[in-house]
Amino acid sequence: MSKRVLSGRVVSDKMDKTVTVLVERRVMHPLYKKFIRRSKRYAAHDELNTCKPGDMVRIEECPPISKRKAWLVIERNGVNLSAPVEITEAPAASAQA
Repeated sequence: MSKRVLSGRVVSDKMDKTVTVLVERRVMHPLYKKFIRRSKRYAAHDELNTCKPGDMVRIEECPPISKRKAWLVIERNGVNLSAPVEITEAPAASAQA
């Protein structure tokens, strides 16, 4: 069985290594047959504290990390966060003589 993956918007990053993600979905009203929006907030693990409010993220189910947190941020603004990021440093000019 595959893990659920949801898309949403980061609304808070005030916690350490945790972001709050607002996920909205559209459901049809059973009587009036009109589409209405339903939303829910999820606490998701962000290991590197890279997500900021307003970012669009994808979150994936994972084993519980804490009481409220059982989701993991896997993608931020279309960039995969689980892939290793290569950091290249510019050669520092040596001022020591």
